[in-house]
Amino acid sequence: MRIELNGVRAGYREFSLRDVTLTIPEGQLTALIGPNGCGKSTLFAATAGLLPLRAGHVRVGGMDVARTRPRVIARRLAMLPQTPVVPPAIRVVQLVGYGRAPYQNLLGLRRPEDDRAIEAALDRAGVSALRERPLSELSGGQRQRAFLAMCLAQETPVILLDEPTSYLDIRHQFDTLELLHDLAAGGRTVAVVLHDIGQAARFADHLVVMNEGDVHAVGPPRTVVTPGLLKEVYGLDAHVFPDPVSGAPQISPERRRPLRV
Repeated sequence: MRIELNGVRAGYREFSLRDVTLTIPEGQLTALIGPNGCGKSTLFAATAGLLPLRAGHVRVGGMDVARTRPRVIARRLAMLPQTPVVPPAIRVVQLVGYGRAPYQNLLGLRRPEDDRAIEAALDRAGVSALRERPLSELSGGQRQRAFLAMCLAQETPVILLDEPTSYLDIRHQFDTLELLHDLAAGGRTVAVVLHDIGQAARFADHLVVMNEGDVHAVGPPRTVVTPGLLKEVYGLDAHVFPDPVSGAPQISPERRRPLRV
């Protein structure tokens, strides 16, 4: 279920996307990279129907997001924003249960399939042992994994995650990115915003480089991540070399001053 944006303009008084046309494919992990404030989070909000469009169209699997009820969108698309907000006193299992809301009736009654989805999500996100803990007692990384479990419990064919590795230690960063890659390889459409270009290049099949509200480059990491792109988009002088294990492009910035030894 691919995502298609065509001539999209959306944003705020100080900032807007600029006629963005983009396809995010299914069955691949797509990573959005680019400088702070370039429009990555705005693009996700517009895609999920959380931000009204000034122009253009967004379609998810052919569904016109602007013409679709939020409950219907939520059965196709799960989104984890950069700074999710929920009452800190709720327990992890309650938070994860919110992911089943699009499938429940007005009384919010849970069905056996809801319970199965919640348990599977807790397990896949590695937070089963935290199920009865309130969010207020969790570390930043534990909270992040709990929110990831909520998205997984939603069981949608499309998943958008804005900086899902924030607050995670290095092991859980890799575990999370490997999980997302596996979900994409299983046929889902998965897109993430990442600031670590090396991790994006290592785990993503498809890169989208944004700059100043527009798409600057799109393609596989080995063709997109170049010294020229880093200079144009980030203003960074750097060398790019293949990782000796994965072959993915890695970056070594040029130092402006020599190292002291």
